[in-house]
Amino acid sequence: MAVAEPGETVLSRAAANLRNEPVLVLSQALAVLSMILVPPSKAYLAYMDFKVLGCLFALMAVVAGFRSIGLFERLSVLMLAQVHSVRRVSILLVGLTFFASMWITNDVALITFVPFTLVVFKMLGDARPIMLTIVLQTVAANVGSSLTPMGNPQNLYLFSYYHMGTGEFFLTMLPMVAVGGGVLFCMVFFIGTGRQSIVVPLVQKTGPLAIGPVIRYSILFLLSILAVFDILAWYAVVVVVGLSVGIRQLRKVDYSLLLTFVGFFILVGNLGSASFVRAGLERILAGRVFMVSLLASQVLSNVPAALLLSRFTLDSGQLLLGVNAGGCGTLIASLASVISFKLFAAHDAGSSWRYLWVFTKVNVLFVLVFVGLRLIQ
Repeated sequence: MAVAEPGETVLSRAAANLRNEPVLVLSQALAVLSMILVPPSKAYLAYMDFKVLGCLFALMAVVAGFRSIGLFERLSVLMLAQVHSVRRVSILLVGLTFFASMWITNDVALITFVPFTLVVFKMLGDARPIMLTIVLQTVAANVGSSLTPMGNPQNLYLFSYYHMGTGEFFLTMLPMVAVGGGVLFCMVFFIGTGRQSIVVPLVQKTGPLAIGPVIRYSILFLLSILAVFDILAWYAVVVVVGLSVGIRQLRKVDYSLLLTFVGFFILVGNLGSASFVRAGLERILAGRVFMVSLLASQVLSNVPAALLLSRFTLDSGQLLLGVNAGGCGTLIASLASVISFKLFAAHDAGSSWRYLWVFTKVNVLFVLVFVGLRLIQ
């Protein structure tokens, strides 16, 4: 627990926590309020999806290991050395975010590649493409991560909760991701020009890449993926990863996300125990799972929406599509979007409102595309 600074009040600390971790604070507050319906007991353990918590922990720890050796940045530098126009630079940066998010999660992809985007365009001496490139990277992370169970937290949860088959999952998400990727590719052509010849003046990190850590983290990542698909026991993989990645990487795990899940597990479990709440939500969802989950994501964010609504519908496919399509839209529809906004605002605070305007226009377009796709399927 954080120690209060001199002169700091309980209210000011609470306000700081709310600013820094709003979803965590909300999940814990709602969990406590839900205890009015169902007092704490051993039954709370049944609310928890320990596999989801364990697999999230393992994936975050391994990805922290990859980032610690600069693997993603080194690979990006090698690719950028091959491009020679502003447009191609943006295409590559958006494409890297799109495909990387399928494996390292949408938030980690943005934490990795958005700062890299800022560095690249500063070196080119041209800040004009930054805003639209970062907006499209944000959409790319949210859309690309939708394709795999490990791409984002809500997918990992729904894949585990509904015991979905691998083929069923990919076939459900592939049309949306393919269409979204196609629209992204078309939108990148609004950035810069393809004729302007440039050289990206990036310097590779000093020293050779240590092969040992690359092999170790690659093996641990493979084990974590196998645990997601129930090929290996998730609890055994968690132990192996926890003992192998090192203390430094364990400190970089986003424990606030894990605690957020715990809070929402308690909330959803308690709501599900109240018959009048269950009946009301089941009525609302009947025949409207896609639209309700998409709209709920705009207000709650898609991870809490998935956790809440999953207990009241058996339509796993439409819920999966709804919360992933709902990752586009408002800034809080996906918490990964908040990450890129904060990074851009730190770079150019004066353009924050313009960024939000461009972000909203682009995201509304993608929401409309996904709703249209749903209507014709």
